[in-house]
Amino acid sequence: METLVIQNCPTEDIGLYEGYLQDRRIGYHVHRAYTGKEFPLADCFEAFIVGGTPISIYDAGRHYFLEREMAYLKTVVRKGKPYLGICAGAQLLAKLLGAEVRKNPVMEIGSSNVRLTPAGRKHKFLAGFPDTFPVFQWHGDTFNTPNGGRLLAEGTGCKNQAFSYNSSLGLQFHLEVTSQTVSKWADEYRSELKQVGKTKRQVVNECKIIEKQTKELAYKLINNFFRQADLF
Repeated sequence: METLVIQNCPTEDIGLYEGYLQDRRIGYHVHRAYTGKEFPLADCFEAFIVGGTPISIYDAGRHYFLEREMAYLKTVVRKGKPYLGICAGAQLLAKLLGAEVRKNPVMEIGSSNVRLTPAGRKHKFLAGFPDTFPVFQWHGDTFNTPNGGRLLAEGTGCKNQAFSYNSSLGLQFHLEVTSQTVSKWADEYRSELKQVGKTKRQVVNECKIIEKQTKELAYKLINNFFRQADLF
């Protein structure tokens, strides 16, 4: 049994989380959903990691590959398979569970601190995390916590930063990126940088400052995810 990694955009892979899979010799397959290829049988996979996309999830109906992906993942969530959603992958999870996904009051780009909620401090997904920790942000949308879910982390510019639902975890923030990744995003999404009044150099440096700590937290988080899902 393997983990299925769903990549929704050529520019956005799962970064350090893939490095963890390789280091731990956990079998995985990358499905590039944006190419329109048929999804593999869900029952062939033990866990699912769903990456980001610049497409707003509330506009998924305008994009055929996302419509197909939502139908596919609805079955995954219904079966209770472990699901880790990153940024738009978290918004997609929230939408599948019936929660609203909408534009955030502000676009968040750069480093920021998030804080654990009382539920987050107790949850095994975030075991070993400090009460407040640095993350990297690049998003303009947000989600409501679904009914039956638990809000695990909060931010200032965007309140809802992480939630759990049974064996699923949605993360609005990025721990998995490196400054090299941010450099590529800055080239790809230049218009968004202009919206927040930042330069490529600024956001790359912001990532560099927290990079060592976020890498440690990225490995801790995904290790917790696999342990909580009883996959090793």
